[in-house]
Amino acid sequence: MKVYDLANELAQEIKQSEEYVTYKTAKEAINLNLELKNKIDEFEKARYDAQLIALQTGKDDDSKMKHVQELYGELIQNEEASKYFDAEIRFNVLIADVNKIIGETVQDLLK
Repeated sequence: MKVYDLANELAQEIKQSEEYVTYKTAKEAINLNLELKNKIDEFEKARYDAQLIALQTGKDDDSKMKHVQELYGELIQNEEASKYFDAEIRFNVLIADVNKIIGETVQDLLK
């Protein structure tokens, strides 16, 4: 049961991390600005659609990628959105690093 205890402890540590707290705060600020939230939602949907097409076809859809870049270029000019994206990236790096550490631990079982 020690593994579960450590997993719960890790979850609590993540919730107390600077990356989590900063991302949560930035997300809450975005949610208070409906117009900006809608723009970010539009960007995230466009990015998801472009990624899905790339995965399905094996190549980028230039028009979709251009649209994503235009939306991002517009959003990054907004200080609140810029802080949100920076916080999102830092949080995602933290989670990816934790997943990598765990994955490397069990990698020998997956061969």
